[in-house]
Parts: sequence; structure tokens; C-alpha cells
Amino acid sequence: MKRRRIIIIGAAGRDFHNFNVRYRQDESSEVIAFTAAQIPNIDGRKYPAELAGLLYPQGIPIFSESELPALIKDYSIDECVFSYSDVPYAHVMRLSAIVNAAGASFTLLGPKDTQLRSTKPIISVCAVRTGSGKSQTSRKIVQMLMKRGLKVVAIRHPMPYGNLAAQKVQRFAKIEDLARYNCTIEEMEEYEPHIARGNVIYAGVDYEAILREAEKEADVILWDGGNNDFSFYVPDLQITVTDPLRAGNEVSFYPGEVSLRLAQVVIINKIDSASPEQVQTVRENIARANPRAVVI
Repeated sequence: MKRRRIIIIGAAGRDFHNFNVRYRQDESSEVIAFTAAQIPNIDGRKYPAELAGLLYPQGIPIFSESELPALIKDYSIDECVFSYSDVPYAHVMRLSAIVNAAGASFTLLGPKDTQLRSTKPIISVCAVRTGSGKSQTSRKIVQMLMKRGLKVVAIRHPMPYGNLAAQKVQRFAKIEDLARYNCTIEEMEEYEPHIARGNVIYAGVDYEAILREAEKEADVILWDGGNNDFSFYVPDLQITVTDPLRAGNEVSFYPGEVSLRLAQVVIINKIDSASPEQVQTVRENIARANPRAVVI
């Protein structure tokens, strides 16, 4: 059987997760390459064989997204899977046009193909844009749950900037762990507040392996999303944070609107600094996209 030849268009995060969950063991597909955008110094590397699995003993090369049209033609690519976040819809469709013009199909994978199930309750905190206030919301929820005597373990959206194989599963329980994993300043900013509050936070590359480790010690798992991506896990409660200072972005950026439509609870943040008109615009967009959501 001829395997369908695929490129995953990514940015060193969602793309690796999509591969691990959807393609790593799929003998009908062959992921020829990843492309990289947004994050510097990712292209020119490989997704290592230790993570790529038995079907990919040489690993998978990572190219610059700018090479995409040539890659599609040179490697006879059948399909390109868009796999990164916090981009306007025009950006997504422009890439779709580039891919289609080169002869390949363009795909967006949804939760059914990419979300993992847990044996523990999961609260997912996502946002419609980067900078909406998602991390602060996550930490507040953790604090509330800990006051109820629950052991909360947070799992953070990936930021794998270093040795990918060594970062397969990262567990942060002490400040010293930040140095042990050679964390960047950006990673420290996300992880340190959790550690300071006394709760464990996981991150890394293989989010099924991460989940199984977290389940061993958690009463509740909190997914602390990154950018405006939707959760890697099937949530029992989905909370999405909106930003009225960028009113309208909640229905014009990918995949933030996905999280908006999936939410049981939508938080309108920054109401002390946004104008009443901006807040009203967000309220109206929430009502149209997800009228059943509880709005806070």
C-alpha cells in the first residue's frame, strides 16, 4: 500500500503533538518533514528517532516554512497539515493557497484526531489570543483547588527549544529543576509561579507520556494552554479567556475561535482597562459563537 506523503507545518509545539498522536504509528501515512515558523533556530534540525518511533528510524527533518512550495514538489507531497497557533485567518488561508497551488491538499486536524483522554479530571484553560491572561487564570484555579485539599498537577503547552529527546517528559517541582532542564527565560516565567505555589508542573514533547506521569500523582490535572491553541487533552471543563483590548480577535484568529466554541465557561478579562464598547463587542461575539457558555 502506498503511504500518503505528508508535511506538518509547525512551530515546534502543536506540530510535534499532532505527529505523535495522529501519525507516529500510522502505517498508511509517511511524514516526510516538518516545517518551522515563529520560533528561531528550529529549522535545520531533526525530530529525533527516539521520539519519532519505529516507522522513522532516521528521525524527521525540519525545514523552514519558506521552503514549503519546493518541498511539496521535490518530495511529491500529498498533504500538508497546518499545526501552529495564534495566526489570523488570512495567514492560514494564504498558506492553504500556497500548498494547493503546489499540488497538495491542506488539512487542519481537530480535537477528535489529536486530544488524549485521561483517567483523572482535566480542567483546560485556553485563550483566544496570546496575552489574554490565561496563565494568571490557570494559577488562580490551581490555588482555588489546592485550598480544597486537592493535589493539582499542571501541564503546560510545549516550549521545546532545546534537546528534544532530553525534553520528552519534564517535571518541575523545585526551582532547581529549571536549571536542570536548561530552561529559557520564557519557560521560567511560565513554570516558576507554579513551583512557588507548591504545585508540580509538567511540560515537554511527548504529551501522552507526560499525561501518564501526571496521572500518577494528581487528583486533578490542569491544562495550561499556550498561545491560543486548544487543549491536547479531552477536558472535563473547558475555560477560555478572551481579551476585549483586542475585541474581534476571538472570531478572527486560528485556533482561538475553536477554544471559544468549545468552552463551557468564557472569561472576559481586562474589563478594567477595556472600553465598554470593546467589552460589548466581545460579549456579542461570544453569544453568536457559543450561546450556551457561562460568561464571567
